[in-house]
Amino acid sequence: MKSQKLFCSIGGLFVCVMSLQACSRYDPVPASDCNKVVSHAQKVLGSMAPSRSEMMTDCKKASDNDRGCIMAATKKGQIAQCG
Repeated sequence: MKSQKLFCSIGGLFVCVMSLQACSRYDPVPASDCNKVVSHAQKVLGSMAPSRSEMMTDCKKASDNDRGCIMAATKKGQIAQCG
């Protein structure tokens, strides 16, 4: 139950901040670099990271700019703003 509330909170934060993040541009990262992107995201998110397979699927669906945003992130909150 607690983890569901946490994921809902993170999702809500993600949606709220998405509109602010839309104007930012990052160095584009191609889908072929998803292994690097997922590894970096797992390192930043730590125990809060979803499964690697789920993150790989999301990475491949994301835009080059979104992947660049994740690679530029150094804190959990910054990753939550990517999308």
